[in-house]
Amino acid sequence: FGCVFVCIGADQHVCRYVGAPFRYLARLSSTGSISDGESCERLKGLVPKQVQVCKRHVDMMDAVRRGARLAVDECQHQFRNRRWNCSMLDTQPIFGKVVTQGTREAAFVYAVSSASVAFEVTRACSSGELHKCGCDRSVYGSSPEGRWPGFQWSGCSDNIAYGVAFSASFVDVHERNKGSSPGRVLMNLHNNEAGRKAILNNMRVECKCHGVSGSCEVKTCWRAMPPFRVVGNILKERFDGATEAEPRRVGSTRVLVPKNPQFKPHTEEDLVYLEPSPDFCEQDPRSGVLGTAGRHCNKTSKAIDGCELMCCGRGFRTEQAQVVDRCGCRFHWCCYVRCKQCRRTVETHTCR
Repeated sequence: FGCVFVCIGADQHVCRYVGAPFRYLARLSSTGSISDGESCERLKGLVPKQVQVCKRHVDMMDAVRRGARLAVDECQHQFRNRRWNCSMLDTQPIFGKVVTQGTREAAFVYAVSSASVAFEVTRACSSGELHKCGCDRSVYGSSPEGRWPGFQWSGCSDNIAYGVAFSASFVDVHERNKGSSPGRVLMNLHNNEAGRKAILNNMRVECKCHGVSGSCEVKTCWRAMPPFRVVGNILKERFDGATEAEPRRVGSTRVLVPKNPQFKPHTEEDLVYLEPSPDFCEQDPRSGVLGTAGRHCNKTSKAIDGCELMCCGRGFRTEQAQVVDRCGCRFHWCCYVRCKQCRRTVETHTCR
């Protein structure tokens, strides 16, 4: 999307531009509403074409806001055990200035943000929340002969084509605005599309049986999006295997190609990045990097969440704490559960 803002004052629609992608919408209060064209105008920093899309589809902007929040939550879940954990600072763009650089972290953020908007708009269509779209009516009829007898397309298939089209029209338009470097534009557009592909290529068929006494004489099915956690898992795998690329002119077109010619070309589903990431070890307020001091780590792990890697070799502190859990719970007729309180000592490890 366009740019990130910090919202100030009682009216959270009045925002101060601090530069980065649209995910500032995640900071807007869930009780507020982007309800009219004037609200679109007040979202300072959107490029003019985004404001136009907002005005034409103002009823969809609450779904866009939910998508922004979903992207933040999913990013923080996927990176919870890594040095960079999608932290949000009130004085910085969402996720800091890391996403303004062409790193693989930026690649993930753009992909998950594009996917989350497509996801939430599609879900709003299926729920009847929006009057401009509904269920996907192109899925109908019976299954092919000899395959799943009694299979009938019915119910409300998710209108993913509409959600993807809206995401592309709103999210991608910022990248086509003048002023960005050609390589970064290609990177962002590619990762935006890769995020949407993570939903499109993983649609599933859900079914319900109908018949006497629970039999399955007739089966009705519909197409449904995967849970967004599945989408996040897919994009995290793509992050781990992301391709470092560089822009190159092929004929009259500028495209991204692997920086290492020995690597195979990336696909539409892969994530690409242009610059190596910082190590995220030390705090850098100007870049929005919090560092890993004070982060919890796993003493026994050899992975990135282990104390040696998470703490960047600085060492860690170990503390003991008493934790009270419910235990020995028993059901009593009728009708309550009575539990004992059990105390145990746990060790916590935090980076120096």
